[in-house]
Amino acid sequence: MKNRTARCPIPTSGYAETNARMESLVKDIPGYLGTDHAQTPGGLGITVGYFRDAETLDEWRSNAEHRAAQKRGRAEWYQSYTLHVAKVQRSSAYHAQGGVRQRPATT
Repeated sequence: MKNRTARCPIPTSGYAETNARMESLVKDIPGYLGTDHAQTPGGLGITVGYFRDAETLDEWRSNAEHRAAQKRGRAEWYQSYTLHVAKVQRSSAYHAQGGVRQRPATT
């Protein structure tokens, strides 16, 4: 799991396009499991990316296009960010439709 909290001023030119490209690019990496994202109106955001293992995350981290987007983000869009890498030990979800608690299989 990769977790980034970022504070963005009003995004400047190219932010939306770069974000869309990164979302498309990461989906091509075998072992990428998905992303959750939330953002406040003030620009505080959190993105959690899920990867099967550390090797998959390393592949994403070392992708040249991703590295260039990170560099541009630091130069143009982000005032600060924090990156956390963690292993999900347990996960559960509740969906009101049907009221069934779902627990993914653990590995």
